[in-house]
Amino acid sequence: MPITVVGSIAYDSVSTPFGERQRMLGGAAVHFALAASFFNEVRVVGPVGEDFGETELDVLRHRGVDIADVERVAGGKTFFWRGKYGWDLNSRETLDTQLGVFEGFKPKLSEGSRSSDVLFLANIQPDLQREVRAQLPDARFVALDSMNLWIEAARDSLLKAIAECDCLILNDSELRQLTGKASLYAAAREILSWSSAPAPDREQADREQADREQADREQAGGERHDGEQPGGEQTPTRRGPRVIVAKQGEYGAALVTADGFFSLPAFPLESVVDPTGAGDTFAGGFVGYIAAHIEEELTDELLRQAMAHGTALASFNVEEFGTHRVESLAGAEIVARVRQLREFTQFSAAPVPLGG
Repeated sequence: MPITVVGSIAYDSVSTPFGERQRMLGGAAVHFALAASFFNEVRVVGPVGEDFGETELDVLRHRGVDIADVERVAGGKTFFWRGKYGWDLNSRETLDTQLGVFEGFKPKLSEGSRSSDVLFLANIQPDLQREVRAQLPDARFVALDSMNLWIEAARDSLLKAIAECDCLILNDSELRQLTGKASLYAAAREILSWSSAPAPDREQADREQADREQADREQAGGERHDGEQPGGEQTPTRRGPRVIVAKQGEYGAALVTADGFFSLPAFPLESVVDPTGAGDTFAGGFVGYIAAHIEEELTDELLRQAMAHGTALASFNVEEFGTHRVESLAGAEIVARVRQLREFTQFSAAPVPLGG
């Protein structure tokens, strides 16, 4: 089923111990879309400036990505990031960030993007994430990414955005920061518990959103949505994520649901060149796999397969700078690497007598 992704489209300049590159194609929406395009049609929503080249857009077109909602802002400059990695590739130093057209970004979704069954809300301001989510009320699976900045500066808005998604994808440190829990597992379980009963601020947010939508419909001469009660209130529904994914960089990723816990290491590589975009590439593989099986029940087994495909795709991303490796990637390579990952991680129980 089609996937809509809303997020940044950027130029990245990156330095690592293994080389450096200037003004490469990057951005969360780009890395996600390239990975997810192996599974389904992907529709990208994001802004670029007049300086953004057709060559970069051709990278997305070549993978069959729908770029109809990529907005070129007249007179604007494309979002730019410059960073440097040391020998610890799990951490980086940001040297320059120029928001450009991304600073005033107001997502504009076409009818096609609004009709997607799957939505990925990449790392953007939480209020914008909620605005986009409201435009896809019938989406069957919604995943959300964020960062420490929004946890610190827009916590209330972020909590409301999280309440409206099915899957939360964060770095392990961000999960701990968000919940105040020292254990990754405890942090994930804490967020899952938010789904059981809406908090007062979420109920108020729901009423406010419903009132705004009803006012818009009445102004446009529309009718009330099914399930909507007089006064703009909605019938109660289960809110909050049921899937938590913790990205752990070179240590892999962990999955927590109400039914259990699952973890995969990163795929072992002899050469790691540039980790930029690996997390979004992982998300593209993970969400893309789910989208390809959207008609099936979202079981832990399906989620584990999605984790494996996300892990495999992320491992290709880091082998070259920017998007270059994923651009040239073939589906058969992904299948082979998922198979290898399974071989690396399985073992047989062989109990022995233990003393004590």
